[in-house]
Amino acid sequence: VPHCSYPTDPLHTYGNFIDDLRIYVKGGTGGMGHPRLGGEGGRGGDVWLVAKEKTTLKRIKNRFPQKRFVAEAGTNSSVSALKGEKGTDCEVDVPLGISVTSCDGKQIGELNKAGERILVARGGIGGCLVTNFLPLKGQIQIVHLDLKLIADIVTTLKPELGKIMYPDYKQVSVADLPGLIEGAHANKGMGHKFLKHVERTKQLLFVVDISGFRLSSKTRFRTAFETVLLLTQELELYKEDLRTKPALLAINKMDLPNAQDSLNELMKQLQNPQDSLHLVEKELIPQSTIDFKDIIPVSAHTGEGIEELKTCIRKSLDEEAEKENEEYQKEKLHILQTSEV
Repeated sequence: VPHCSYPTDPLHTYGNFIDDLRIYVKGGTGGMGHPRLGGEGGRGGDVWLVAKEKTTLKRIKNRFPQKRFVAEAGTNSSVSALKGEKGTDCEVDVPLGISVTSCDGKQIGELNKAGERILVARGGIGGCLVTNFLPLKGQIQIVHLDLKLIADIVTTLKPELGKIMYPDYKQVSVADLPGLIEGAHANKGMGHKFLKHVERTKQLLFVVDISGFRLSSKTRFRTAFETVLLLTQELELYKEDLRTKPALLAINKMDLPNAQDSLNELMKQLQNPQDSLHLVEKELIPQSTIDFKDIIPVSAHTGEGIEELKTCIRKSLDEEAEKENEEYQKEKLHILQTSEV
């Protein structure tokens, strides 16, 4: 159970969302040995990280603000029990998608499925002949928990986690993340803190304003077409294979005047991007453009197109799941055939 104070570290928070946390872990001290009778003390308990659904780093921080996790000490050897009992382990529930590293940056492991466990602090051995019947202290270290979201869909706007509920009770998790800025791949702005979440998602949802985008008065205005190219480039510069993920494109703010004319022009540019690249600065052009599975015009203000967007998300995910299942069945069949030869 967390008890003593421990200095806090800066957290990477986006509103109510935390994706980065450091915690102090200490294995339990071993129990005292019994020199006269040759009794051995119990080993100290271990500290484990356990992947659990519906757990968040924010919940850990709120419940254990000192972020200190210590396992129980082993019991001492006694006349009535020469062999002391092992101390109780300390189990820390953490969310799925956690990467665990030591304070010197060494990778300890990853937790991606519910029930997976990682030992982060081993308990000390109890007093025995080898230790002159004196117990050893447990392992102490500071471990870094880094969350990479596991979501069905990633969008490119505000940082929130949510679910889309469908009439047949199917749920699709959505990681709604901060807008990419130019240079995010080089860690500008939220940089890698944003992009790392894209790696484990099943597909991408680009949300682009039909009226274009300007980050601030110090940055250039980008048309909707340029914004799509920019997002594509930032993804590919961070990790090239991200652009191969299935992707949808939602064109927002269709309630604005002349939005339909702007959409017609954008659709022409997206259907034949090579014909329009000469109008764009060279540094904005990605190595290859994304072939969107669907392009859906929407208005977050009026609700126009939102239901169609939800339908497209579901359809796309179902198609990808079916494709994966077919590939799995083919591979399984191939293994069976080769094993029979």
